[in-house]
Amino acid sequence: MNFLTIQPGHIYRPKSSVPQPGLPALVHQFERDQIRAVNAALAAGRPLLVRGEPGIGKSQLAKAVAGELQRAFISQTVDSRTESRDLLYHFDAVARLADAQILGCQPKASIDNSSEAKEDKKQTAACKVSTQLLPPADYLRPRALWWAFAWEDAKGRAEKAGIGIPKNPEGWEPKHGCVVLIDEIDKAESDVPNGLLEALGAHSFHPQGLGRPVVASSTPPLVIITTNEERALPDAFVRRCLVLHLQLPKERNRLKEHLISRGQAHFEGMTSNNVLQTAADCLIDDRQEAAQQHWHPLPGQAEYLDLLRAVIGQRSNDHSAQEELLAEIKRFILRKHPDAATEDMRTEETAANLEAIP
Repeated sequence: MNFLTIQPGHIYRPKSSVPQPGLPALVHQFERDQIRAVNAALAAGRPLLVRGEPGIGKSQLAKAVAGELQRAFISQTVDSRTESRDLLYHFDAVARLADAQILGCQPKASIDNSSEAKEDKKQTAACKVSTQLLPPADYLRPRALWWAFAWEDAKGRAEKAGIGIPKNPEGWEPKHGCVVLIDEIDKAESDVPNGLLEALGAHSFHPQGLGRPVVASSTPPLVIITTNEERALPDAFVRRCLVLHLQLPKERNRLKEHLISRGQAHFEGMTSNNVLQTAADCLIDDRQEAAQQHWHPLPGQAEYLDLLRAVIGQRSNDHSAQEELLAEIKRFILRKHPDAATEDMRTEETAANLEAIP
């Protein structure tokens, strides 16, 4: 089994990838605890639960780990409608219904007379035959854990159904393993994390309609699960995970150093150190005010990078102009709470009134 052998501060950038239009490039700077936690999860064979405020880099960590380990990356985002089996497989009832209609075995909605009753009996018989012609197993679609457990099996089903196959590194083989990201699991009901652990603990699951279980290959996946703490997770679930807490430094100088370091990693050579420092000071000031006023969510690392991205994108070759623009647009990125906007408006009105005084 391969482990992360990189040093703290190592910056991961995909070797040959072009970011999708409108999306920022993947850049991740590893911290010591991140490396230790990932390696511990690999050795223990347990999922890694990553806690932290939104935008701190939880999902990005999973992508970077997959890149460093040269593993295939599979992700699935959870929402309030996600069911336990959705992380394992999906039954395409719509496709099966469409095929049944093509075969002419869809029964009529109402039966009023004997002739219609006879016709319906014929169609009912035809539908019984359709169970053999349209076996439910043919309409099972692999989801995240199916790919991670049995790649070739999932690939065969995906190709037959005409659905996409997850991207994987050049030269990758299923024996190299996968990194599975289950994103925002706190949005789901408690049966979702519990069902996930059941499949991971057994190294298998049995899809309904399939005559055999799906069993994990010799290389178990590294499962990274993120939570924004919107909902408490079951105690039994947390106990069976390793837990990594991602937090921004609380002391001002350390936080400023942390932000500038991330800015340099993302925008090397694209802006000046003055812009990086000024943006960090703006973020820290507004973050402290938001915390004092109980304005949530607090602006964080994601907002800092967005602020830099916005000024660099508009003033790419003029660092002085970037700093001027930063002062003009920072409130749109850092001060999102309605009460903050009201306070800004009052400040502007006061300034305008003072200017009007002769």
